[in-house]
Amino acid sequence: MAVWRETKMRKIKIAITGSTGLVGSRIVELLSNEFEFIPLRYPEFDITRKDVVYNTLKDLLFDIFLHLAAYTDVDGAEKNKELAFKVNVDGTRNVFEVVEFLKKKFIYISTGFVFDGKNPPFFEDSKPNPLSVYANTKYEGEKIVRGRAMIVRIEYPYRKSFPPKKDFFRAIKERLEKGQEVFAVEDMFITPTFIDDMAYGLGCLFKNFTPEIFHLVGSKSYRPYDLARIIAKKFSLDESLVKPISFEKFFEGRAPRPQWNEVKSKKNNFFRMRSFEETIP
Repeated sequence: MAVWRETKMRKIKIAITGSTGLVGSRIVELLSNEFEFIPLRYPEFDITRKDVVYNTLKDLLFDIFLHLAAYTDVDGAEKNKELAFKVNVDGTRNVFEVVEFLKKKFIYISTGFVFDGKNPPFFEDSKPNPLSVYANTKYEGEKIVRGRAMIVRIEYPYRKSFPPKKDFFRAIKERLEKGQEVFAVEDMFITPTFIDDMAYGLGCLFKNFTPEIFHLVGSKSYRPYDLARIIAKKFSLDESLVKPISFEKFFEGRAPRPQWNEVKSKKNNFFRMRSFEETIP
């Protein structure tokens, strides 16, 4: 286990995939003063082509490779299984093998969806049992790098604003603002995580790299129904628009999800992750 410390040195250089996404863009935005990020973007950097990966990285000066890029459409992965595996499994293998050959450090961003949600809570040493194609591809990625790279699992990330993509928080808020009903599951746990906290937690891990599994997740799990009511109350919106719905009915015909996914951390003694109430943007 690493000893958490502040290091005084030149800026750590971090090659990053997924730097324009919901999570990656905020990491770069918040940590650029402390770390030097080298964005690697598709299609110039196609992780499914190992020759492209090698030719791009072989002369690149970096210390850590942060791998955020992934096929993340949970329902879409059920229909596009081959593409999901190509990106999330083959792509991860391609990048990791080159980074390992170059003797550089690798951080793989995974998800709490690798658990089945049946016997919570789930910690870093809990046994994964993925239910969906998406979850399985992310777990297969974990198995490729496990023991030789750092694995960081995140869960239901949200942020103050990000026009290109709605997270669950802004999707609920916008529906309520329009006076539309929100059907929110009442028999399910999720663990929402404020991306700012996640970013600063990653900053600590960058400086104290160790090839272990870490959970960077919010400090409290919630029923989606309760989350929707918290949002309505916080922004003085109509709480009566929030309607309870069962887990089974809400996800009928969709990819299977972990129902009681209370994800926690035993290892995070380096940055305090906050609850949804503490961080509502």
